Formats: sequence, C-alpha cells, structure tokens
Amino acid sequence: MSDLFIQGTETDPAVRATDDVRHIHDRLRNRLASLADHEPGLAAGFCAGELRRHLAAADEALYGPAAGAPETRLLIRALRATSAEIDRRIGTLDTAADPAAATRALGAVLSVHLAVEETVLLPALAELPGADVGLMVTDLRTLLDGGRLDRPGIVDVREIPRGQRHPRIFARFSRLAPGESFALVNNHDPKHLRREFELAHPGAYTWDYEQSGPDLWRIRIGRAA
Repeated sequence: MSDLFIQGTETDPAVRATDDVRHIHDRLRNRLASLADHEPGLAAGFCAGELRRHLAAADEALYGPAAGAPETRLLIRALRATSAEIDRRIGTLDTAADPAAATRALGAVLSVHLAVEETVLLPALAELPGADVGLMVTDLRTLLDGGRLDRPGIVDVREIPRGQRHPRIFARFSRLAPGESFALVNNHDPKHLRREFELAHPGAYTWDYEQSGPDLWRIRIGRAA
C-alpha cells in the first residue's frame, strides 16, 4: 500500500510542479546567499539580472492565471506587493552603505516570498477551476530559459482531448493584456467554460459570440480594459 501511495505521489503533476519550483527557488536563495557573504558587488548584478527576470516570469506564468479568481485575488495582490518591494530593494543595492547587509536583508524578504509561492500559491493554483499548475510551471521555465510564451490569435480546441481544453484556454487568457482578446473555436457551445470564467474572473473578461453553430462555435474572449 505504501509503495503504491509513494509511486502515485511521485507521478502527481502538482507534486512534480512544486518540486520543480522549489528547485528553482533553492538555486536563487543559495546563489544570493553566497554572493552576499563573499561578492556583494556581484550580488547587485545577479539581482538586477537573474532575480528580476525571475520576478517577471513568475508574474506572467503563475500570478496571471490566478489574478482574477476570487479564491486567489488577495493572495496575488500580496505577492505582487512583495515583488515590488524586492524590486525596490534591488534598485538600492548599488548605493547601500553596507551592500552585504542590504543583500542579506533582501534575501530574507525573498526567502519568505518564495516560501509563500511554494506553500500557498501552488496549492491554490492546483485547485483553481480550469487551471493546470504543471503547464504554468512549464511556462515559468520557458520564460526563465529566455523563451516566449505562445500567444495565438485563435485557439481551436476541437482536436484537443476534453480534459485538456479548459487549462489551455485559461493559460491563453492569462497572457492577455487589458483590451486584448483571442478567438476560441469549438464544436459546441462552451457554456460550462463560461461559468468557469465567471467564477475565476468575474467582471474581468469579455465573451462575444462570432459564430453560434450548428457545427462550429467561435467566441471572442478578451481581458476587460
């Protein structure tokens, strides 16, 4: 029984995603700690480059999908406020009277911020309607590796297995800027999807039918300006 439980846990996508994020976070924490103690000048460059890239990638890949959901809206506001504070501290490292102490203080704030992502945000993302935490973490890695996320103007889900359609659509929505939209193409009226949008992003999305059957539905989904 225990072997089956362990095996099932190891293959669970949410567990794998959390482990992946924890590995990314550990590298950031360890690198910053080592530079703070030995090379404070290099620490400022690391923070201005790699750490800021991580903050931006986390906002796009992890925060975006959860920003409009009632269950996570306040959490995302708090995480974004902490990200802004970390960014502010990064900007003061070069002029700090004691760069090593300033870097260690920044590291302490960062450590708490990353722990909240691991222990609060990721479990919350795993429970959001239509969300796929594994896909979000894959997007995070793509951004950290210097890639760009796909932003197709048309999302045709007719050939996508049913269980994978909604996560794909929500991931695309999370990449929209205010006022932007994409076209969803489906072989039925996605009324259940619209209910999920209303639950996750009340008042923050637009939904306009461009074609309504009988064999094809085309809906323009946008982020409210």
